[in-house]
Amino acid sequence: MAAETHPLPDKIRAFIAVRMSDAVEAALADFIGELRSPRDGVRWVRRSNLHVTLKFLGPAVEVAALDSLAGPLRSTASATEPFEFRAHGVGGFPDLVRPRVIWAGLAGDGLAALAGRVEQAARGCGFEREPRPFSGHLTIGRVRDLRGYRATRARLAAARERDFGVSRVDSMTLYRSILSPAGSTYEALATFMFRLPS
Repeated sequence: MAAETHPLPDKIRAFIAVRMSDAVEAALADFIGELRSPRDGVRWVRRSNLHVTLKFLGPAVEVAALDSLAGPLRSTASATEPFEFRAHGVGGFPDLVRPRVIWAGLAGDGLAALAGRVEQAARGCGFEREPRPFSGHLTIGRVRDLRGYRATRARLAAARERDFGVSRVDSMTLYRSILSPAGSTYEALATFMFRLPS
């Protein structure tokens, strides 16, 4: 892994993700700004935290295990050509009526294929298999209180087919997630660049 700015604890919360283009991030951040209102019952994701998770490694991962994963991730990245995906539409888990999570949809075969290769690399290093199949989505908010959510639901329903643009992905990053009452902070530990097209 790349040298960290300060020593890591023995165990950390970690995941592997890709980021979107600046234009798509800006479009999503603007959309969140349109949705946000006082006492809406939603914890909205900050622009700096917008990402697409390829693999959640765990809430308390041994740093030594992450060191062993770096090589396979580097190999996976060097075998992957840059690709594009589109952020389009909004929805919720389990639905938009009583959601726990609000998301923007993602379209493009490259994401699922990459997630599958990352899953295989992680399993080869002893990480647990992801129990659910990869779902192309980007979390933009988490609903904390449905009582304030009604007006937001109407705005989301009206934006079901909203398009946020296309991102070109040329790398993936291993992140540390630091939880606090103010929300999560993500620290990039290592970035793995994809193969340049021939």
